Amino acid sequence: MIIRKATPEDAAVIIDFQQKMAWETEQMTLIPETIIKGVNAVFADSSHGQYWVAEDNDNVVAALLITYEWSDWRNCNVWWFQSVYVLPEFRRTGIFTSMYKHIKNEADKDGIAGLRLYVETNNSRAQLTYEALGMKSLHYKMYEWMKE
Repeated sequence: MIIRKATPEDAAVIIDFQQKMAWETEQMTLIPETIIKGVNAVFADSSHGQYWVAEDNDNVVAALLITYEWSDWRNCNVWWFQSVYVLPEFRRTGIFTSMYKHIKNEADKDGIAGLRLYVETNNSRAQLTYEALGMKSLHYKMYEWMKE
């Protein structure tokens, strides 16, 4: 398995993964024009984030997005894992663990303060994975306002 930064050539598979994830987690159908523009915006402007992919036999089987949060408390960035998707047939095989460790190593080299993510409250399987990697559940609750 190879873990690497995604390239614009990976956009189609990342778009497909995002559509699958939205349906799987929220039974939401994404607007194709919007998700296409959103994924390509990351490749056009790295200040939006960076995609990473995992390949198995030259096929992308997982992808995730790292976005940035400036921490004035720490005077450096925190990286957020977002849009994590692993093809169903590759889940529970250690792919996310490998991606996490690779990205954590990159974060250490870049002087990043830490790694964060949010997870659905009922996704206990994912929560156990994150805890096994040394991540901790915090005392924060998440609130949001989103346009429909």
